[in-house]
Amino acid sequence: MIRALLAVADGNEDIETVTLIDVLRRAGIEVLVTSIEARRQITLARGTRLMSDVTLLEVQAMSFDLIVLPGGMPGAQRLADCTALRHFMRRHVEQGRLYGAICAAPAVILEPWGLVEDKRITCYPSFIEQLEQGQYVNEPVVVDGRCVTSQGPGTAQLFALELVNQLVGKEQRDTVAEALLTPF
Repeated sequence: MIRALLAVADGNEDIETVTLIDVLRRAGIEVLVTSIEARRQITLARGTRLMSDVTLLEVQAMSFDLIVLPGGMPGAQRLADCTALRHFMRRHVEQGRLYGAICAAPAVILEPWGLVEDKRITCYPSFIEQLEQGQYVNEPVVVDGRCVTSQGPGTAQLFALELVNQLVGKEQRDTVAEALLTPF
């Protein structure tokens, strides 16, 4: 079974978070929603309450095929400030595994953590100036090696579908996109 970890915090973007969970699960990918907070229930940026499956401490010994980070503020900053998540993510990337971030997360999290050096990436336009190591590309979704980034809430479904493509292939991506009535 292909397994993905979606790390979340209070203040992450609602659309991005829920879309990632939904689309990845529709593709048959096991998604563990993991709170970095001391509790499992989080409140997203627009007030949606979400119960995570586990806390970050509960998955420290596990490995995943994908770790993905939603944006939204202040959620992205809360994720960036989580030392345990940073160490977990660095180990994941060093093992050559797939990772992704959307909206503010590429600039607020991946950039300061040194995970986009010499990579083509995208992010929410108001965060472009924070990029020093990554090369900004003005596209909805950008893939560079094992790193997948996206611009924001309106690109969340395309981002999630690209993650499906990377994890289980184009055929499964197309099947999910067709069921969602998403033109490709």
